[in-house]
Amino acid sequence: MNRTAVAEGVPFASGSIDFDYVGLVDNFWRLTVDGVTYGAIYALVAVGYTLVYGVLRLINFAHSEIFMLGMFGQLIGLMLFGFVASPTIYDQGVLFTIIYLGLAMIVGMAVSGGAAVGLERAAYRPLRKQGASRLSFLITAIGISFILQELVHFVLPKIRPDLGGTNAQQPIRLVEPTVQFTVGGASVTNIALLIVSAMMVLAILTELVINRTKFGRGIRAVAQDPDTATLMGVSRERVIMLTFLIGGVLAGAAAMLYTLKYPNGIIYSGGFILGIKAFSAAVLGGIGNLRGALLGGLLLGVAEQYGQMLFGTEWRDVVAFVVLVLVLMFRPTGILGESLGRARV
Repeated sequence: MNRTAVAEGVPFASGSIDFDYVGLVDNFWRLTVDGVTYGAIYALVAVGYTLVYGVLRLINFAHSEIFMLGMFGQLIGLMLFGFVASPTIYDQGVLFTIIYLGLAMIVGMAVSGGAAVGLERAAYRPLRKQGASRLSFLITAIGISFILQELVHFVLPKIRPDLGGTNAQQPIRLVEPTVQFTVGGASVTNIALLIVSAMMVLAILTELVINRTKFGRGIRAVAQDPDTATLMGVSRERVIMLTFLIGGVLAGAAAMLYTLKYPNGIIYSGGFILGIKAFSAAVLGGIGNLRGALLGGLLLGVAEQYGQMLFGTEWRDVVAFVVLVLVLMFRPTGILGESLGRARV
């Protein structure tokens, strides 16, 4: 092979795969900033997977659709506040923009949290009462995932014609991306700062709830030994409901942050790939571990950005899952393979 060609970052083999390490070096900081931004969103969604798994040993594959409902919830919330979906950025001023973003996030969190609790009560609780196998839970989760997708795909447009359907929704843009400062020549926008800051605040609050409150102690007790926790007076059903609620609320917050970064992502299938990546992030960090989910999300976001520069944009998703497989080959429990029940501050 021609070494000069390789040094210039051209394809290293015939076909569509490139190995552009020169581009990676030149764009390292930009890719890192984008990776951390996307990773922060993955991390918040991953927490929902890891909390439910820590308590129930259940992979809630319908969690991606809880995220999707959060996107539609915050969009509908903004419409109720009088906004009209439009590609034009609304100039509300800093104060009112913050207020409207906060209200939209609250609505999205309420929709996702309510949907998560409703999902647990309607689908998973009857299975638990019947002593169903884990396979039954898994099949139910996948089935509910498709049901929620198709409800938004086909049923929602019949209720409100301008929502749902096959095409992505027209977004409501409240924030215009503006560069705040640069790192290594890479621009850091106000949106990136908002996403990462919100993730950190929500992560800290979740950590405090899990480790410093009565409800959090209940969650950790059930995760460690559900039978003993029940004997000690902990309401297992209440703990499970709270676990789904926390995961759903964080998914709703992530939905708002995602639409800030990617406004055209509001579509009935918009949570599918992102949900798989968030689940991969939870496994990567150590599923059942709160901090592992956060770390896994950030690492996965950065890895896929580096990978798409090295191999091409079309390989972005592949790279993310290859990283997961490699980590699991050498550390099957994930990077921070510690159970939720034994997690400490």
